[in-house]
Amino acid sequence: MSATNDITNDTKPRPQKLDDVSGWFAPLDQTLFATLLTRQERLGERGDLLEMGVFMGKSAIFLGRQLRDGEKFTVCDLFESDAPDKANNAETGKSYPTLTRDAFESNYLSFHDELPRVLHAPTSVVPAEVEPKSCRFVHVDASHLYEHVYGDIGAAQDALLPDGIVVLDDFRSEHTPGVSVAAWEAVLNRGLRPICLSTQKLYGTWGDPAPLQELVIAMARADDSCGLSIQQAAGHRIVRVVSHGMRAPEFPFSRHYVEPEPAPVAEEAAVPAPAARKKPRRSRSARLAIDVLPPFVTRSVQRSRARKRARS
Repeated sequence: MSATNDITNDTKPRPQKLDDVSGWFAPLDQTLFATLLTRQERLGERGDLLEMGVFMGKSAIFLGRQLRDGEKFTVCDLFESDAPDKANNAETGKSYPTLTRDAFESNYLSFHDELPRVLHAPTSVVPAEVEPKSCRFVHVDASHLYEHVYGDIGAAQDALLPDGIVVLDDFRSEHTPGVSVAAWEAVLNRGLRPICLSTQKLYGTWGDPAPLQELVIAMARADDSCGLSIQQAAGHRIVRVVSHGMRAPEFPFSRHYVEPEPAPVAEEAAVPAPAARKKPRRSRSARLAIDVLPPFVTRSVQRSRARKRARS
């Protein structure tokens, strides 16, 4: 989790970069989001975006950059309002005591000119508020209680286009067993097909996961900072990726960004330039990555390989 940015207090600084926004959105998941969303754009797949549960807006800010002309982005959260039942109310009071709509909106507008459509309500309103079969990407990160997650997965399925993507957060955290049960139940009994697993998120689709899995596998094999394992379970291919020090993809600074003062440059004696090193031949997986992965992922892979060569 990055440093807290409680913007309900005007004395606190506005976020200058995405990592200044509080939230649990790891570099690996940022890379997976952008890789899958960029593929949709490359193939001309159109549709709306939906996020259930926004916290301070970190992943919503990231998703908002993927919105194209004619598409809608809807977010749904209780914010500071009371939950519809005692268990959910206790959960939000304990886990998100500082969350307010003003905090979310101020953070979001630090990076974007306009807010998404905001449903200030429990996620149970989503089926009535989001048009069926209208979304290409849905991020579910709201309640951790089984009955609510079960409903959120159903709402995601209703909202998604046939080949749309759903991402379920906290599917394996020790403090969120309700999410785990609902997520794997959806895989076993509700037709959800896994694309891949990260440390905290399950990526899935009710369409064909194979092309998306191949893209993720190519990304992982081309990046030394991304681990990969492939297993079979209950008739599903399970692709698991893990970060080994991955860096987040490039993301524009906020409107509040201030360029740091340049450090003074000390005068040094001239040092002869090192002899040129022979450029290594790219592996087959690296060549494939350059062909199919988004440019920002390719740059990340190239930086990772350069650091590895420098250490050798």
